[in-house]
Amino acid sequence: MSTPERAVERLLFRYADAIDAGDLAALGALFAHGRIAQDSPDGSLTLAEGSTAVEAFYRSLVILYDDGTPRTRHLTTNVSIDVDEAAGTATGTASYTVMQATEGFALQPIIVGRYRDDFHRVEGEWWFGTRAMSVDLTGDLSRHLRR
Repeated sequence: MSTPERAVERLLFRYADAIDAGDLAALGALFAHGRIAQDSPDGSLTLAEGSTAVEAFYRSLVILYDDGTPRTRHLTTNVSIDVDEAAGTATGTASYTVMQATEGFALQPIIVGRYRDDFHRVEGEWWFGTRAMSVDLTGDLSRHLRR
C-alpha cells in the first residue's frame, strides 16, 4: 500500500514525465484542482489555474519538436514532502534541473530552480494545489521556451 508521501512524490514525477513527453494535456490535468504560480519573496503570482488554463499556458510557452516533445529531461531532486493526513493536505519543496538536446544543440542543462508546492486530497486522490516555481540559474533557453 502506498503512503501519502509516495503518492505526492509520484505526482511530482508525473509532472516531469508529462512535460518531457510533450503531453501538455496530461500536464494540465494534474492541475484540475490547482494552479501554476511564479514564486517571489512577496508571495506567488498565479500564471494559470485549472486544467485547461495550465495546458494552454504551457502550449504558449514550450517549444515542441517534430517528435512531439520539447527534447528535454526534467530532473526533480532534493524532494521534501510533509503530509497532514488528517487534514488531507501536504506541502513540499524540490529542486529541478532541465536538460535539453536538439539538432545542433548538444545535451546540456538549460535551467535550474526550485518548486514550492502544496497539495490536497480530493475524493481520496492527491492533487496539486499550487506549484510555485522559482529560477536560480539559466543557460540557453532559446530552444525550449518562447519568449
